[in-house]
Amino acid sequence: MTAAAGRRPRRTGRRGVRNTRAAAGFVLPFLAVFALCYLAPVCYAVWTSLRRTRRTGPLGLGTEHETFAGLANYAQALADDRFLAGFGRVLLFGVVQIPLMTVFATVLALLLESAAARWVAFFRSAFFLPYGVPGVIASILWGFLYVPGLSPLVRIAQAVGWNVDFLSHGNVLWSVANIVTWQFTGYTMLVLIAQLKSVPGELYEAARIDGASGWQVARYVKLPLLRPALVLTTVFSIIGTLQLFAEPMVLRPLASSIDSGYTPNLHAYSEAFVGNNQHRAAAEAVLLALVACAASFGFLRLAGERGKDRG
Repeated sequence: MTAAAGRRPRRTGRRGVRNTRAAAGFVLPFLAVFALCYLAPVCYAVWTSLRRTRRTGPLGLGTEHETFAGLANYAQALADDRFLAGFGRVLLFGVVQIPLMTVFATVLALLLESAAARWVAFFRSAFFLPYGVPGVIASILWGFLYVPGLSPLVRIAQAVGWNVDFLSHGNVLWSVANIVTWQFTGYTMLVLIAQLKSVPGELYEAARIDGASGWQVARYVKLPLLRPALVLTTVFSIIGTLQLFAEPMVLRPLASSIDSGYTPNLHAYSEAFVGNNQHRAAAEAVLLALVACAASFGFLRLAGERGKDRG
């Protein structure tokens, strides 16, 4: 009995080692891919942002060599008015576009989730279909609808006496917002529908038994239960807003008001591949990532505090 009891810890210890090795075998490939595809590019971008290229010889026409620049690239980026104006522009874009898109997606999700018609599946697919269109293609399609000489929308507006220029300085930002809303509303809607489908039907039945109308069920039962999905999609929208690039890039040849610094991403792209200043572009990319993290975590903290207050 004593000998058998003494052997059991050894077997347990061996089993624990085997489990640890098995777990490591599953985790290590992920960690390797994560380090190669995420950590390595981030570290390289930070390293590049701390360097600068110097040219020797008369008039700077000699050989090139890199030197340590410290935070000089960050200081130059923050002193660039066009770069800061791009941040202000995407901030205005997000403050207006994200709530509107979220409201549209929520209304569609509530309507389609509660409907029992035969065409519900068709409408879900139809609303989701624009998400499958790449951003560049979507911008090209809407670009044809914005150009005055080609757009049927402009012709219809002119027929009713409304002279509108979708690509003017005051309208082009909202034309870009229209493209983004058209493309991502269906995706947000499906996320919200998935959240509603995970709710037990007994809650809805109990509300109806208590005499709640359809509007009251949506207001007091469905909307509170949608809160986690709404927080998730809003965070995705915040990050996507700060990454705004394809739409203004495609519309730039059509709209003179879109310059190389229209958005922070477009400014960093221009610095890297037009101005041949990869070090400053890397600094701008790091700043953009920091702003995206701060905005996302700030919203999550705000949403968490409001959830605690309601609870």
